[in-house]
Amino acid sequence: MERIRNRFKQGLVAGELQIGLWSHLSNHVSTEVIGGAGFDWIVLDAEHSPNETFLLHQQLQALVEGGASPVVRVAWNDKVLIKRVLDIGAQTLLVPYVQNAAEAADAVAATRYPAQGGVRGFTGLSRASRFGRIAGYHEQAHEDLCVIVQVETPEALAQIEAIAAVEGIDGIFIGPGDLSAAMGHIGQPGHPEVQAAIHDAIRRIRVAGKPAGILTGDEAQARQYIEWGCVFTAVGADIALLARASEQLAGRFQAFKAARTAGVPA
Repeated sequence: MERIRNRFKQGLVAGELQIGLWSHLSNHVSTEVIGGAGFDWIVLDAEHSPNETFLLHQQLQALVEGGASPVVRVAWNDKVLIKRVLDIGAQTLLVPYVQNAAEAADAVAATRYPAQGGVRGFTGLSRASRFGRIAGYHEQAHEDLCVIVQVETPEALAQIEAIAAVEGIDGIFIGPGDLSAAMGHIGQPGHPEVQAAIHDAIRRIRVAGKPAGILTGDEAQARQYIEWGCVFTAVGADIALLARASEQLAGRFQAFKAARTAGVPA
């Protein structure tokens, strides 16, 4: 069996604009629904969602036919967590709260076997190797793995150039929520000071030769980030889509109910 190519990584290398969606629902059914919606990539979040390895396994399976590339955000920059996610077939990892080059190097090492200078543990029967059916998997796996690190504090932003210089880092993702909190504007990623920091960070990531990514639920802001140079931008989240759409539908019919009760023509 031939090895599985990473279309998302290939897109990053080519500089292609890729539009994504965040998935918090931790369910293979909802993942299958959004996977076929037309997005280029879907983040399966294990940091701020109740996602464990078995659930992620199901969600990776659900994305096989949908067309969207899976990106797994691990709970932490931890070699054991990373090993388990790689073994179930994740090829693109988003590693949160990376503060410097040393932590970026740790993230890369967790995705490499010792022959490539890493610390990834060996198993011959994982889903990643299609249960031992991909010839040469352990020698070639790193070529299709994509390591994206998340910078989300002023201290991390100051280290962008050093982080970008780490061999094996494929992209740098800006976390606007935690960045706003770290800058004293919690819950205000649109604050002018936060926006200025994001704009500068995107510029410096590009100058350093790496693709920049970000998440926002504000469509106008997403377009602005793309204009600034982000090539992989998540433009919403499954929970937000479900919550806002259900609220709007309920609101319309509650208004209809109230009007009908009051005897006002709808």
